[in-house]
Amino acid sequence: MRTTDEPPALVLLDIQLQGVNGLEGLGLLRQRWPQVPVVMLSSIATPDTIAQALARGAAAFVSKGDTPDKIISVIRQTLAHLQQPPLAGTAPAKPTVPRLTPRQCEVLDLLCEGLPNKLIARRLQVSEFTVRGHVQAVLGLLGVNSRSQATFAARQNGLIG
Repeated sequence: MRTTDEPPALVLLDIQLQGVNGLEGLGLLRQRWPQVPVVMLSSIATPDTIAQALARGAAAFVSKGDTPDKIISVIRQTLAHLQQPPLAGTAPAKPTVPRLTPRQCEVLDLLCEGLPNKLIARRLQVSEFTVRGHVQAVLGLLGVNSRSQATFAARQNGLIG
């Protein structure tokens, strides 16, 4: 158990918690530590659940049914995309460029090509519900309300060429 106010490097959060559920807990964690990535874990890996988790700010989603190697790989990928931690005693710097997961980057690239969710889903071999969740998460991270605004913001932030 942590005894300091230092934020964790990553939170692995189960959706099925006693009391507050993981999706509600995700919102509380994002308020407390907005810079800390949260990897959602659940035995309920339906497209709707995945989309909800990503739309609420989860950096990634893993199923309890996945192999341990896959779960560890997702955690490592998420940690690999973190910026250098701040020095002890200093406030964390707010990133100027949104931090997207590798899958969110793929979705953003295809979104910027003008592809609809259905074609993005086919290219990435995932469901449309999953793509919808990623699109919502990307829009939220970029602070925009539409696909065209996302394309503009992605170009401004140097996320696409």
